Amino acid sequence: KATTDRNARTLRDLVRQEGNKNCADCKKNDARWASWNLGVYLCIRCSGIHRSMGTHISKVKSIDLDIWQPEQMDSMKKWGNKRANLYWEAHLKPGHHPPDHKIESFIRSKYESRKWVLSDHPPRDPSVLEEG
Repeated sequence: KATTDRNARTLRDLVRQEGNKNCADCKKNDARWASWNLGVYLCIRCSGIHRSMGTHISKVKSIDLDIWQPEQMDSMKKWGNKRANLYWEAHLKPGHHPPDHKIESFIRSKYESRKWVLSDHPPRDPSVLEEG
């Protein structure tokens, strides 16, 4: 119980940080969900699209309702929207915000097709992405 409460507090703090407040994909809605294997915070609509891609691509949990394991917490602490998007949107025009009617194809292009990724494999230590 103590660990669960601590994780919940940590997640609430992380999602309040600049860059994590808004969804990593649509960039506008409040983030209350997360894909822990990708390290991104998501709105409810985009989290549904992530779920539809399957857990081999995105593992979605609620920030408020789910119980988080240590490895899942570590991923969220290590990544976050800013670092994740430096990797996943590296070759996307800066400031690009997908229109509402194209959000699903944008998300699928981003994570399934890996259309704008920086490299074949994400770095073990994502903090290096901010040193550029």
